[in-house]
Amino acid sequence: MSASLLNLPTFLDSGDFRVVVESPRGSRVKLKVDPDHGVVTLSRPLPLGLAYPFDWGFIPGTYAADGDPLDAMVCWDVPSFPGVVIVCRALGMLKVEQDSKDRPGHRERNDRVIGVPASAPRQGELNAIEDLPGRVRAELEKFFLDATAFERKNAVILGWEGAQSAEALIRSSVRTSVARELSSAG
Repeated sequence: MSASLLNLPTFLDSGDFRVVVESPRGSRVKLKVDPDHGVVTLSRPLPLGLAYPFDWGFIPGTYAADGDPLDAMVCWDVPSFPGVVIVCRALGMLKVEQDSKDRPGHRERNDRVIGVPASAPRQGELNAIEDLPGRVRAELEKFFLDATAFERKNAVILGWEGAQSAEALIRSSVRTSVARELSSAG
């Protein structure tokens, strides 16, 4: 595993995007890719009783409002492994606001893109966030709030957006990362 995971091209020619898995479905710890050392490290344990409901990771080549790559959850019925790259298509996104980690007293967005593997046959009927049962969406909201309950983030769920909004967020985050690279090179 290396820094190259962060620098993978975001999109394929098909328009699908890549997700790098950090914490697989069922994991009770939050893992993070450490590009400087080429390893996966332990970020923190989840609160007692919580486990990732689906594979959790990031979209390479992007920068979110919090300075990290965009967060992504891959909804499918099996766990993968840390460092696995899954080609996905967007279902939508969960809009989340939280306290800024770098600017005390400020709030920032930390949205989560929700996708499915582009080639997962059992998820072929999932084309929009509304195709996930309402109970699953409600449980995802609860999971994201509970997973950060002891992190002093004061996360608030702002609602759901569809696949077009998720794709637009990914595309705008890629442009931001390219602009940052260009400005740091010049």
